[in-house]
Amino acid sequence: MVRKIALYVFLLVSIFDVVGIIFKIDTLVLIFKPLILLSLLFLYAHSVEEKNKWYVMALIFSFFGDVFLLYAGDTFFKFGLSSFLIAHLLFIVIVVRQLKKISFLNSFIAIILFGFILFTLLYMLKDSLNNLFIPVAIYGLAICVFGVVSFIKFLNARSKKALLMLIGAIVFVASDAILAINKFYYSALVFQITVMVTYITAQFFIYKSMVLVEDK
Repeated sequence: MVRKIALYVFLLVSIFDVVGIIFKIDTLVLIFKPLILLSLLFLYAHSVEEKNKWYVMALIFSFFGDVFLLYAGDTFFKFGLSSFLIAHLLFIVIVVRQLKKISFLNSFIAIILFGFILFTLLYMLKDSLNNLFIPVAIYGLAICVFGVVSFIKFLNARSKKALLMLIGAIVFVASDAILAINKFYYSALVFQITVMVTYITAQFFIYKSMVLVEDK
């Protein structure tokens, strides 16, 4: 019962945040955006008996990332980027700990796929990033590594748990790519909405993977 209520709270908080973005109601965004990860953390706490400490920390750092990115300026952006960088490193740790074997072919395919995405995005944004090029490149590398290890995990396991994590990673990459385009290349309201919807979706898919008892 508590889990179902927690799920409804997560969905309601997410909807209010997206509504705030659509109608440009800053108060709604300021109130509900920080609550998205807090409500997801609460949902996770009531979804499993044994908590994964790496995942809990990833949610906490994602929460701080959301809070920092509420505010304008390069300093807050760097803090937000750093928080999400740590979150993605923790996601990587989670997936790597689940890997039983590593196939060279699977690794090669995954690296080529996500490497191409990273290279294309950085090439598109290189003239706009200026002094933020290195921080963005490091963050981009981290999230692509998350995608790579998730892809390898799925190709190895072919399980629903691995698929959910892979979908979460792919949608996360898409969300952050759109965020970067919106911030550094071309800003549009539709991009802001898409960023938030895909971000929420990515976090939820990762959560679903973490609570699914299927393989270790």
